[in-house]
Amino acid sequence: MKIALFSNEFPPNIYGGAGVHIDFLSQELAKLGQVEVRCFGNQLENTNSMNVIGIQSSLNKMKDDKNQHIKMFHNLSRNVEMSQNTLDADVIHCHTWYTHLAGIFSRELLQVPLILTTHSLETHRPWKVEQLGNGYFLSRWIENHAYNTADGIIAVSQQMKSDVIEAYGVAPEKVTVIHNGIDPEFYKPTFDTDLLLEYGINLDIPFVLFVGRITRQKGISQLISAAKYFNKNCQVVLCAGAPDTEEIAKETEKLIQELQSQRDGIILISEMLPREKIKVLYSHARVFACPSLYEPFGIINLEAMSCETPVVGSAVGGIPEIIIEGKTGYLIELESISRTDFNPKNPEEFQKNFAKKINLLLDDENLATQMGKAGRERVLDIFSWESIAKTTYKYYENVISKFEKEKA
Repeated sequence: MKIALFSNEFPPNIYGGAGVHIDFLSQELAKLGQVEVRCFGNQLENTNSMNVIGIQSSLNKMKDDKNQHIKMFHNLSRNVEMSQNTLDADVIHCHTWYTHLAGIFSRELLQVPLILTTHSLETHRPWKVEQLGNGYFLSRWIENHAYNTADGIIAVSQQMKSDVIEAYGVAPEKVTVIHNGIDPEFYKPTFDTDLLLEYGINLDIPFVLFVGRITRQKGISQLISAAKYFNKNCQVVLCAGAPDTEEIAKETEKLIQELQSQRDGIILISEMLPREKIKVLYSHARVFACPSLYEPFGIINLEAMSCETPVVGSAVGGIPEIIIEGKTGYLIELESISRTDFNPKNPEEFQKNFAKKINLLLDDENLATQMGKAGRERVLDIFSWESIAKTTYKYYENVISKFEKEKA
């Protein structure tokens, strides 16, 4: 089988969960068939079972400060070139709206089925208008059209299956759930005190870890506010980079400075670290914090759990399908999100409840260790990429068979 994978992110250009997903999935699928990756960037790699071509928009040299939609046009141009560079495939598998138009084009040109993976839904991320301007409304239109064109849809969680059916009127029988996965041989307890010292982390004081982009959906501002209620004898390590906009970057910087003026041990690592360093931070942390306001799956929680670190996370999206309450961590209920300021309807209650569970693990190292070991066991039992790739490949076969019957 020749599998065309279309993605915005692909190594070394990874900044979110979708990129991690496509990285590991492509490696495992390449053991089962011929994989053709088309992505945004300058990647160029050709092995026996995987051919990677990065697409750089021909419009990139065009600069127009007066055109607020120039980045959207660059994206549209890439979609055309992505399809142009895909001459043959048995199935097309798109990841995120950034490549959906290329998927639609190639479906029609090659007359093969189109499959989408729901890493997130634009209609559930209204704060993206800050980043894309009116381009956000075009991204929603592209996504809507793609989901109603696709021959098969993979939801990364049960919640995402419900969301895509409700948001775009997709037939339920067209959607299957295949969870995200992880490489437990890479993400395992890994210790390096020199790395902690490099970033100014005190080896004798437990720390709470956050890893994520500076964006509304990841809830970093909620965590910073919750940190006011954390135990005094702890550190908070914020590994946060790739802000959506300059505005949110400045807003977050101000919140962090205010917190630093109120308590010691607030450490900002303002870059997206390579995963080799991230797994060391996971392993040393007393607890991992995931205060997301929107999280279709939450692969980052699997990474922490695989490194034997308990997780305190928002009970949104796919996170409740990862964390087992009271066994591998804690889930914090989150009221609906305001569409005007993108905060929880009752932010202080959420922040205090979040801090309460964080403090339980800060106070009880034995409990944290017990939960951490239970988390890794859960990852090993359910979330390996090898198993997920085989399930995905089988799904391809089913969709292709149905597509060919309908054509006949």
